[in-house]
Amino acid sequence: MAIVGAVLFAFYAVAAVVVMGVFGWPLALVLVATVGFVGVQYKIGKWAALRSVGAEELPKDRYGDVHRRVEALADDMGIDKPRLMVARMGVPNAFAVGRKGAGTVVVSEELLQLLDPDELEGVLAHELAHISNRDVVMMVLGQGVASIVAIVAQWAVLLTGDNDIADFFLAIVVGQITQFLVLIFVFAISRYREYVADSDAAEKVGGGEPLARALEKIQRGSQRTRETEVDAQVNALCIFGEERGLERLVATHPPVEKRIERLRS
Repeated sequence: MAIVGAVLFAFYAVAAVVVMGVFGWPLALVLVATVGFVGVQYKIGKWAALRSVGAEELPKDRYGDVHRRVEALADDMGIDKPRLMVARMGVPNAFAVGRKGAGTVVVSEELLQLLDPDELEGVLAHELAHISNRDVVMMVLGQGVASIVAIVAQWAVLLTGDNDIADFFLAIVVGQITQFLVLIFVFAISRYREYVADSDAAEKVGGGEPLARALEKIQRGSQRTRETEVDAQVNALCIFGEERGLERLVATHPPVEKRIERLRS
């Protein structure tokens, strides 16, 4: 975490120096602009994630036990009870957005139908751990840094070139490559935080077996259900993501087999 965090800071520091040198912005303005940019990304990202899956309030009259379990887990973790929502994703899954004081956990209808109560509690504990550990905010910050660095790289190409059509396309390519390089480190943090959330969840529910069984069921359910894919912008937030081949390089989740092995060890 320290090494990857230092690399991300180095990317941002270079971008900040370029902005101050090329545009003449003072450091204070650069920092304010960064906070504003990331803040807007956070607000829009939360709204877009909920909207993309058509999330609705999880009714207490039908799912009173789920609400009680989440309230108990939240109290044990020292955070406010998050808003609970349900969505039809086409796959059994769950994700969390927001921060400690204003978190939201979304579960799919397929997940509610698939898991036993103790397995569902393990999944909910995992999502609450993300909120408690500020993982959602950390991911938004990392992705914000990637966007900022990419934008600065694009402008650096445009301002140092001849302002022709070739420079325009070169700027796009440079921006995409730069963002990809930064996101590799962001996703490395994400994979590590998944292990941490698994460990915290296991501690809160009295062991890793319920969550391990839940992950096995979710994996099998996702393999059987291919008609509806989880929206791309939500997939990074979900408890289970599936990548193959080179996609593992930018995977937001570690291999589910390794997660299960750690939970059972």
